[in-house]
Amino acid sequence: MATKTEEPKRSPRERLLAAANELFYAEGVQTVGIDRIIEHAGVAKASLYNTFGSKEALVRAYLESRHARTLDRLRRAVDRHTDPRARLLAVFDSQGAQFTRPDFHGCAFAAASAEAPRGGLVEQATDDYRGATRALLAELAEQAGVPDPAMLARQLQLIYDGAALGMRTDRDPTVAAVSRAAAEALLAAALR
Repeated sequence: MATKTEEPKRSPRERLLAAANELFYAEGVQTVGIDRIIEHAGVAKASLYNTFGSKEALVRAYLESRHARTLDRLRRAVDRHTDPRARLLAVFDSQGAQFTRPDFHGCAFAAASAEAPRGGLVEQATDDYRGATRALLAELAEQAGVPDPAMLARQLQLIYDGAALGMRTDRDPTVAAVSRAAAEALLAAALR
C-alpha cells in the first residue's frame, strides 16, 4: 500500500504571505482587509501582528516576495540565451508570457503604490523593485554594447510598464508583441 507524503505544514508567516499574494493581487491592497487575510490564511489575528506588526508591513512583505519572484523569472528567461540582444529582449518575452495567464491583473507594484500614501513602506518596496528592474535592463544593455545603457534602460522600463498597463486595461495580449517590437527598435537605434 502506497503511503501519501504529507506536505509540510506552512508557518503562519508563509500562510499569511500566500493569502496576501492571492487576495491583494486579485482585489487590491485597500479593498482587502486584515480580517479577510487572517481568515484566508487560517491564522490568529495575533499571528499577523506578531509577524508583520501592521497591514502596511504585510503589504511590503507581499511586494518583496513578488519582487523576488519576478526578478527570478526574468533572470531565468535571460539565462536561456547567449546572444546579448536576445538576452535583453527575453525580458519582454517573459513579460508577454505573463499576459496569457488567466490570473494576470497587471503590475502589483503600480496597483499597490497607487493606493498607498507617499513615503511609506509600500513606496519603498515599489522603488526597490523598479530600481532592480531598471538595473537588470541596464546590465543587459551594457552587455549588448549600448553606449548609454542607463538611458536605454529607462526607455525600456517605460515600455515594460506601459505594456503591463495596456494589457491590464485593454485586455489585449497582442500588446506583448507590440512592446517587444518597440524594445527591439529602441535597442537597434541605441546600437547605431
